[in-house]
Amino acid sequence: MADVHSKEIRSKNMRAIATQYTAIEKQLAALLTERGIPFRMQDASLAGKPDFVLESERCIIFTHGCFWHQHHCYLFKMPATRHEFWLHKLKNNAARDRRNMTSLAALGWRVLVVWECSLRWKKKLSPQALTERLEEWIYSGVCHAEIDTQGIHQLAL
Repeated sequence: MADVHSKEIRSKNMRAIATQYTAIEKQLAALLTERGIPFRMQDASLAGKPDFVLESERCIIFTHGCFWHQHHCYLFKMPATRHEFWLHKLKNNAARDRRNMTSLAALGWRVLVVWECSLRWKKKLSPQALTERLEEWIYSGVCHAEIDTQGIHQLAL
C-alpha cells in the first residue's frame, strides 16, 4: 500500500509531532501539581531525558506514546506502509527505553512509565483513578512499574 502523502508532506507531518510538553505530559503535570507533588520536567542530565523527576522520592516518570514506544494496546497499530522501516524504528525505540531505565535504576532511581492509553481516548483512566495509581506507586517503594488502562503493573528490567 502506497503512502497517501508525498515524501515531503509526510516528512513535514512527522516533524510537527511534539516530543516534549505534549498533551499527556501537560495532563500528568496538572495531576501532580494538584496533589502538591514537586517535580521538574525534561531533565536532560539524566538518561532518556525523563518527562518528570521527583527528586525527593528518587522517582522518574516517563509518559510514553503507545505508538512510538510500541505498547501492545488498542492504540498501537503497525503502519501498513514501509513495514520494515517502522519495525526497525520502533524496535530501536523500545531497546533505547530499556537501556535508559536500566541506567537510571543503576543510579538509584525508581522508574514509572505512564502509557498514553491511560490518559487519552475511550479507555482512559479517570483523573481520580490515575492520581490514585500515581500516589500508590510513588509512596510504595516499588522500583519499576507502568500504568496503562488496566491499572498499575510492575516492570522487570
